[in-house]
Amino acid sequence: MALILSIETATACCSVALSNKNELIGFKEESSPNIHASSLTVFIENILSTAGLSASDLDAVAVSMGPGSYTGLRIGISTAKGLCYALNKPLIAVNTLKAMAKGFKDDNLAIDGSALLCPMIDARRMEVFTAIYDQDLNEVLQTNASIINESSFADVLTNHKVMFFGNGAEKCKNTLQSTNAVFVNESYNSARYIAPLAYEKYLQQSFENVAYFEPFYLKDFVGTQSKK
Repeated sequence: MALILSIETATACCSVALSNKNELIGFKEESSPNIHASSLTVFIENILSTAGLSASDLDAVAVSMGPGSYTGLRIGISTAKGLCYALNKPLIAVNTLKAMAKGFKDDNLAIDGSALLCPMIDARRMEVFTAIYDQDLNEVLQTNASIINESSFADVLTNHKVMFFGNGAEKCKNTLQSTNAVFVNESYNSARYIAPLAYEKYLQQSFENVAYFEPFYLKDFVGTQSKK
């Protein structure tokens, strides 16, 4: 048995999944701004209770490590670390963009096998957190913060169809005009997609140091000053 609780809070989606090996036992999620602090622990309690389990039954806790929302990541990772510390369970971290690519691939099995996958998370204005993966989830373009313009991804789009998705993709639709650029109106931010990647890491015993692990913010937090 490998009972893993997975947490995804990198965007507006607050999501929790419970899995045993590669079998999804249940999940609970809601997409709404600023609900992570009030809803995450409630979702965790609910999903464990529904499965007739307690937190002590878990074998590991997995969390979306970023990039993404500064506040969302901080809440999700703090919660995961708290559980691991209290229960003496291993912590597994999964790249948020890679989990999105996994979700897209699993939900779109019929796409052209040579197409590349480009998850995008909105980073305000015309900037996105992004990466490009092939369909085996090998990284073609490493995770980065990119300001999108007409020449973005030009080299890749010349030779490959690229599937763009995530909450940052829509604002790029009118800028990336290549016929090889395909935009999908779905975010694929969900703990359901964290779970299978977490199980792979569990088998590899690829765990994080609970005391020192930090979110993958990718860029420094920039606060805004109240106008009041």
